[in-house]
Amino acid sequence: MPKVLGIDLGTTNSCMAVIEAGEPRVLENAEGGRTTPSIVGTNPKTNERYVGLTAKRQAVTNSENTIYSVKRFMGRKHGEESIQQSLKLSPFKVSKHKNGDAHVEMADKTYAPPEIAAMILQKLKQDAEAKIGEPISQAVITVPAYFNDSQRNATKDAGRIAGLEVL
Repeated sequence: MPKVLGIDLGTTNSCMAVIEAGEPRVLENAEGGRTTPSIVGTNPKTNERYVGLTAKRQAVTNSENTIYSVKRFMGRKHGEESIQQSLKLSPFKVSKHKNGDAHVEMADKTYAPPEIAAMILQKLKQDAEAKIGEPISQAVITVPAYFNDSQRNATKDAGRIAGLEVL
C-alpha cells in the first residue's frame, strides 16, 4: 500500500510525516532537519531556484527575489486589508493579477501563491521519497481552521501543481 504524505504547510516552516506500523513518523528533509523553511528564492543572474534552507540562507543578500510567508497570500485578493498590511513589510513585490488575486514577483516573473507553495511541496515530496525510498502520489495538507474555501482550494491547487493527489 503506497504511503500518504502528511504535510503541515506552515507560514514559516513546513513539516512532513508518514504513518509507519500505525505510528506517525516525522521525516527529515535532505538537509537533516525535521522542519523546512517555507521559503523560495531565485538567483536572477542564473535563474537557479532555491527552496527551504538554501533559500533562507540567501534571503539577506537577495531579499527582493526571495518569497516567504506565501501562505498569507493564498486565495486572497490584492485589495484585502491583510494583503495591504503585508505589502508595507514585504521586500518582494506583490502585484494585482487581472482576476484581483494577490500574486508575488520573483526574478522578473509573476507567480500565483499556489505556484510558490507548490515549489515548497515539491521539495517536501522529493525529500520524503528519498527518505522512504518509494514514490509518493497522495498527501494530506493541513490548513488553518480560519481558511475560507478560496484559501483551501488554493492549497489543493498547490498540491496538484506539485504532483500530489490531495486527500
